[in-house]
Amino acid sequence: MPDAASVQLSHPDKVLFPDAGWTKQDLADYYAAVAKPLLAQARGRPLTLRRFPDGIGADGFFQQHHRGDLPEGLPPLPAPTADGKDEIVHITVASADGLAALADMAALELHGWLARAPALERPDRVIFDLDPPDGDFGAVRDAARRVAELMEAAGLSAHLMTTGSRGLHVLAPLEPSMDFDGVRGLARSMAERLAERCPDSLTTAQRKAKRGGRLYLDIMRNAYGQSAVLPYSPRAKPGAPVATPLDWDELSGLHDAQAYDIRSIPRRLAQKTDPWVDMDKAAADPHAVASALGASD
Repeated sequence: MPDAASVQLSHPDKVLFPDAGWTKQDLADYYAAVAKPLLAQARGRPLTLRRFPDGIGADGFFQQHHRGDLPEGLPPLPAPTADGKDEIVHITVASADGLAALADMAALELHGWLARAPALERPDRVIFDLDPPDGDFGAVRDAARRVAELMEAAGLSAHLMTTGSRGLHVLAPLEPSMDFDGVRGLARSMAERLAERCPDSLTTAQRKAKRGGRLYLDIMRNAYGQSAVLPYSPRAKPGAPVATPLDWDELSGLHDAQAYDIRSIPRRLAQKTDPWVDMDKAAADPHAVASALGASD
């Protein structure tokens, strides 16, 4: 991997992933290697960090509040709370030096909002979070295809990503012209339609007891202040798996959500173009999508 950005790491030999022996320096080198595609997706988004100063063998914690002593590459971003009664100054990342600083903070997971500044109340993504029921990854593949088919029929450009954890995200870029309630309504309409079409395999039931072994079409991240794991973020799991954007023709050969890690992703990006490189050029008008969904009722 290339050298990390110009941030002096404290304790670079600190082991963060004991099973693989990977250190803080390895994490910094990884962030340097994926800086271009990761920053393209992360810029302007409030972040929630999952930090493990003593590695994944010890307890970690979440951080979203910005501290005054953070470096220039991690600029603060104030945003109202969901109830509008308070304000949180969030962390954002703006440069390779910022990513190196995140490595120094042992930020092993980076989660970002579905909206960017300055339009924090208008999302530029709509997302489905698909996890396997009873460990059946085939069900996730099938659900991802069905979500994508409906998205495309409604005028959206469906994009695919492993979460690096259990399942897949299917999401589509939007023009930031509709509020979160409206976009969540679009996602709910699509989820309900899919559950009606495939009642034996898909469900919108939030309670596990009511799912009956069916895959839950989770749209809950489509809300103000919610976040989703960023593409190319590692996960705090053995082997340092990575949330990985995929081309759709890679789906049939995918057997789990942890297929790539911090060692294999730089090689992958050296051999093929980032599948999300032109995502924002395909941003759809959410009002047109709403019309398309209504017309197909």
